[in-house]
Amino acid sequence: MITSVPPQDAPQRPPRTARPDPLTRLTEPVCALPGPDGAEEFWARIAGSGTPLVGPDPLGSDDHAAVTFLWRGAPGTRAVQVLPNKLGDPRAPEGNLMEHVPGTDVWHWTLRLRQDWRGTYDFYVDEGDGPGPESADYWRRLRTRRRHDPLNRRALPRRWGGDPVSYAELPAAPSARDWLPRPGGARGEVSVHDVPSERLGGSRRVWTYRPAGARGATDLPVLVLLDGEHWQPHLGLAQLLDNLIADGRIPPLVALLPDSVDVATRWSDLACSRDFVAFLEDELLPWAAARHPVTEDPARTVVAGQSLGGLTAAYAALAAPGRFGNALAQSGSFWWPDGPDAEWLTARIAESPRLPVRFWLSFGEQEWVALPAARRLRDTLTSSGYEDASYREFNGGHDYLCWRTELADGLVDLLSRATVTR
Repeated sequence: MITSVPPQDAPQRPPRTARPDPLTRLTEPVCALPGPDGAEEFWARIAGSGTPLVGPDPLGSDDHAAVTFLWRGAPGTRAVQVLPNKLGDPRAPEGNLMEHVPGTDVWHWTLRLRQDWRGTYDFYVDEGDGPGPESADYWRRLRTRRRHDPLNRRALPRRWGGDPVSYAELPAAPSARDWLPRPGGARGEVSVHDVPSERLGGSRRVWTYRPAGARGATDLPVLVLLDGEHWQPHLGLAQLLDNLIADGRIPPLVALLPDSVDVATRWSDLACSRDFVAFLEDELLPWAAARHPVTEDPARTVVAGQSLGGLTAAYAALAAPGRFGNALAQSGSFWWPDGPDAEWLTARIAESPRLPVRFWLSFGEQEWVALPAARRLRDTLTSSGYEDASYREFNGGHDYLCWRTELADGLVDLLSRATVTR
């Protein structure tokens, strides 16, 4: 197991890396745009179809599409920026500025995207009520003027609250049908508790999921999923687990979802914190075992997370392989920390013997900051004897929209393998 002390007081930010490849912007939108006399009719038509607009690839590829984002401005609107998740570089923000049709309230921005792309997006609107682009803090100020897309009915709850975040999915994007409610289906029981913790200095709120029909069950697999305050109250993880269990794709299991509390606490807990892993191993799992019929078999215990949570899922399995035999890491922050000790966890894997841990890793193709470290981790796992590690990339960004379906696939893979090899 890994016993090295992780770096302390590392910067709480990812590396500041420029996007290596420019976006493929198109000059022509998907549909004809109106002149001054046709704007009202245009917007009435768009309200019926919804946004963004998707059309054929102008280069003739069946694997790609043109995607036009639209914003209806006000008389004073000076600029509009659209930021699909990881389809833009904060260091070159002007690349995401929309174009204005003169004499109208129509703003537009078109990309060429592969047909399996999906992503959330926001608009940032300059209504002309402050300093202009010549101001030194213009872009920072613009980022405080966030708007969702009022012409798009598709939205997800936003991390840490606030208005919902709009999203788009192209036709070949993976389906999220496993997250849809099924009338009449068996439903597991969700409850929330304050779990005492000496390691964390107080208590930590934890959501628990117990499968339907669990009375009399024994030795159920366990899922520990980090960032529980978003996965259950906002995204409804229980619905996914109910459906996967009903379909026989995963066995009935107990899920434990600890709260990340706030941004500062999340950085403290999920940057390879020994105290947080000790909380999971020595406090949370025994607490759960006293209340639920859960297994002690590490091969049937999964720790899962995204971003910093993905980093910590891998770290927890490597620091406590006798308790966590499966690490499901999505878009993990394996670049951590930013500085001289960069990719600390990958270096520890390279210098350590192979442990009885299975890894399931996935990353977005648009995550240009995370991907180089992710691919080095993949190669290090292979060279270190983890031949059963799974690694894949999807066409998307650092995004719960993508993580929903990736989480389902990872659970099915890890838990089906655990059942077969038990």
